[in-house]
Amino acid sequence: MSREIKFRECLSYDDVLLVPQYSDIRTRSEVDIGSQMGQTRFAIPIIASPMDTVSGFAMASKMQDFGGFAVLHRYCSIEDQAEAVTKLYAKMGPSAAAVGITGDYLERIAALADAGVDIICLDVAHGHHIVMREAIDNIKNMFDGQFHLMAGNIATIEGFNDLADWGADSIRCNIGGGSICSTRIQTGHGMPGLETILHCAQSDRDAIIIADGGIRNSGDIVKALAAGADFVMLGSLLAGTVEAPGEIIRTKDGEKMKTYRGMASKDAQMDWRGRYSSNEGVSTMVPYAGPVGNILDDLIGGIKSGLSYSGARNIREFQAKSKFIVQTSASQTESGTHISLKAAR
Repeated sequence: MSREIKFRECLSYDDVLLVPQYSDIRTRSEVDIGSQMGQTRFAIPIIASPMDTVSGFAMASKMQDFGGFAVLHRYCSIEDQAEAVTKLYAKMGPSAAAVGITGDYLERIAALADAGVDIICLDVAHGHHIVMREAIDNIKNMFDGQFHLMAGNIATIEGFNDLADWGADSIRCNIGGGSICSTRIQTGHGMPGLETILHCAQSDRDAIIIADGGIRNSGDIVKALAAGADFVMLGSLLAGTVEAPGEIIRTKDGEKMKTYRGMASKDAQMDWRGRYSSNEGVSTMVPYAGPVGNILDDLIGGIKSGLSYSGARNIREFQAKSKFIVQTSASQTESGTHISLKAAR
C-alpha cells in the first residue's frame, strides 16, 4: 500500500529567539507576571510538577508563598495525600493534587475533595485517550463544579480541543520533552515543546495552556509564555532543592546531590506499584540546589526582564506584542555563553 508522506519542520525552544522591542519600562517592578486559573489569580505562572522527587507538602507550601503552586504527587496513600491537602487548606492557599484515571482514582478524588482541594490534575503520559474521556465523564458526573480540573498530557491541537470539549479546564501540553523522559526514544512519538504550544494557542477553546516539559531556564519560560502558554510546569529546575522530597546524598567526592526520576522510569514504577511496563523515563542524580526560593527568585527576575525586552507589562500584552525569529545553528552557538575558558582566565 502506498501513501503520501508529508513532513514539516517543527520548532523547539532553541530554534527561536524573541526580537527586542522599544520599551518604556523603567524597572522590573512595573512588570506583572501573574496568570489566572479558574477563580484564582496566581502571582507567578509557575507550577511544580507532580513527581515524587519534586512535589510534596514542603514544595507545595513554599510555592504558595511565592504565588505559584505545586501539584502534590499521587505516588503515596490516599490518606497521606489528603492530609497534605488539609495542611495546605489551613494555610488558606490554593491546593492541587494529582490522580490517575484508572483504579481507585474516584475514591482518591473524593478524599481530596473532602480535604478541600482546589485543583485536581489527571496525571497520565498520553491524555488524548478514550480512558481519559471516560474518566472526565465520571468525574463531571460525581464532582461537577467542586474543583478546577487539569488534564494531560497532549501534544497536538486536536488533543487540546478534545480534552477541552470533554471538560478539562486546563491542559498540560507536551509529550516526551522532559529532561528525564524517554518517551520519544522508546515510542518514536512526540512533538517539540514550543511547537505544541504554538499550535495549541491557535485553539478557539478557552482551556488554560500549561507548557509542561523541556524548560531549562527562564528564557525557555519566556518563550513558552510568548507562544501562548498561561503557565509553565517545572520538574528538573526544582528537583535539587531543599523542599523537593528525598534526602541529600553526598558522593565520594563530597558533592551534594538529590535523586530525580521520571515517574515512568523503571525505578519509580517498581516503587509505587511493584512492577513496570513501558519504561519511558530515567532515574538520575541532580546537584543539590539549596532553597527553592533562590531558584524562584532567579526565574521570576528572568521572566520579568524577558517581558520588559518586548516592552510588555503583563503576559497578555507580551503575547500580543512578541515577535519570534528562527535562528540558525550558528546563531544558537552565539546565543549561549561561548568565551573560551582559557581566555576567561
